[in-house]
Amino acid sequence: MPRVPSDDESVASVRVTLARSGGTRRPCVRLPDDADLEGRVESGSCTSLSLADGDVVRVVIDREEYHARVIADATGRLLRGAYDNRRLARDPGAGENRIAEWLAANDREPGESVVLDVVVPGELYGLRIPGERAVYDANRGPRSSLSDIARDLDG
Repeated sequence: MPRVPSDDESVASVRVTLARSGGTRRPCVRLPDDADLEGRVESGSCTSLSLADGDVVRVVIDREEYHARVIADATGRLLRGAYDNRRLARDPGAGENRIAEWLAANDREPGESVVLDVVVPGELYGLRIPGERAVYDANRGPRSSLSDIARDLDG
């Protein structure tokens, strides 16, 4: 499995804003619209985040891999949380929100920004504090047909 650093030319790094969303008003990661990516891409080339409402993707935070569901609201797309498995990402009520934990541990508040690394578009992303460097295991997930079967079995 190839290891890829966040400063590798194959990784696009996008500055994203922290916001509050939902009934709990916990901090979450606001994703820019693809049309707004220009000016937010710090390195690499990125014309699309390849993310749509309802997608469940893998997100690496401090070398740990979690799962997050992309949510759309009236303002755009966001990641409200990252969880230990895909099931919890789709139904987060029983799981620990690893994004909220990470933001609290790093004293990050809504209005501030973090960096979203696009490691494998549509599959694997990383979150890190601006100026920090991360290394990712850039393994691809299962082929879409296998992923669809697993999703059907999960419910």
